[in-house]
Amino acid sequence: MVLVHPTYFPNVSLMAATAQAEGVVFEIADNYQKQTYRNRAYVAHAQGRLSLNVPVKHSKTGERQKTKEVLVENHFPWLAQHWKSLQTAYRASPFFEFYEDDLLPLFERRVESLLDHNLQIYEVLCELIGMDPSYGLTEEYLKNPLPTDLRFLVEAKGSPPIVFGPYSQVLESHHGFLSNLSILDVLFNLGPETLAYLETQKLPW
Repeated sequence: MVLVHPTYFPNVSLMAATAQAEGVVFEIADNYQKQTYRNRAYVAHAQGRLSLNVPVKHSKTGERQKTKEVLVENHFPWLAQHWKSLQTAYRASPFFEFYEDDLLPLFERRVESLLDHNLQIYEVLCELIGMDPSYGLTEEYLKNPLPTDLRFLVEAKGSPPIVFGPYSQVLESHHGFLSNLSILDVLFNLGPETLAYLETQKLPW
């Protein structure tokens, strides 16, 4: 059993951890923090890593928000921009067209709750990969939880880079292999082999 944060199009480390776990619990009772994978994902671009950031509404009073309370800012078309970026980056990949019809609805419906959107993304990804999409949710924040605590995986900055086994990336000739990108990178490049890739990665914890 692993305890992780629901994130925006999770990276390889989180998806490998959940693929190899006997059960998954998502932390939703914590305080929201900026500059984490809660609202961002990294994909491959011609110039290297491209960050896809979900704009969120911050508390007007300056008080901390719970992760489950965070709302998305929809004053500009960020969903359309993210989808266009994915099309530009992965249209030439082996499996983009195979999965695009299943993923496109995630970029077409209005998003209000960041948490609900991230959980829906996880469920869709599990269905496409062939993973068990079931999970539990925390009811309170515990400093020392019983499941294997992998909540640190949500940190986007300051964490040591995790290097996973290489696979063929569509833009690899531009910048070399990029490890631990969003699971979308693996899905578009490996397709049905994605689950086997996740299950065979050696995890450093």
